Amino acid sequence: MIDLALFDFDGTITKDDSLLKFIRFVVGDVRFVFGLVVLSPILVAYKLKLIPNYKAKQKMLSWFFKGMSKEAFFKVANEYSLVHIDKILRPKAIEKINWHKNQGHKVVVVSASIEFWLRPWCEKNGLELIATKLEIKDDIVTGKLLTKNCYGIEKVNRIKELYNLEKYDYIYAYGDSSGDKQMLELAHEKFYKPFRD
Repeated sequence: MIDLALFDFDGTITKDDSLLKFIRFVVGDVRFVFGLVVLSPILVAYKLKLIPNYKAKQKMLSWFFKGMSKEAFFKVANEYSLVHIDKILRPKAIEKINWHKNQGHKVVVVSASIEFWLRPWCEKNGLELIATKLEIKDDIVTGKLLTKNCYGIEKVNRIKELYNLEKYDYIYAYGDSSGDKQMLELAHEKFYKPFRD
């Protein structure tokens, strides 16, 4: 038997939202700001809970990346993951991840962010990953989500799909938002916003 540690990514392991940081990294400041202005009605509607999280995310990804080649997207996602994610990490979160690894626990990052820019960082750090997948057709980014947005109850669904929770003696979970609430309820020991300074 082994213990399982589930970590949300954005806001829990990181200080900033990796989606916004990734977009800015890829398109630059001018196009990033212009895009936010164009998308502001969608973002306001999301903040007011008039549209769901996944629709706002899909509109955003579509506006910035639709039509980009798979090769170009993979290249920038890999560079962002391996070079830039380290700049937005919470040191206390990394300490806790390393503690779990040293105890021999299975550590899984469970994130609504896109798998492409999280997987290289997770692999580098010996972590398993459950994340939202982006659709690519004919080697072109469509801007649509291939899977459901890994947020809220979908986090629980994806965890249960991949892991038999009865096999684990003890489950830890770490999160920082309402989107993590259901995942936290899976745990014997849950931590909400645990790494804030």
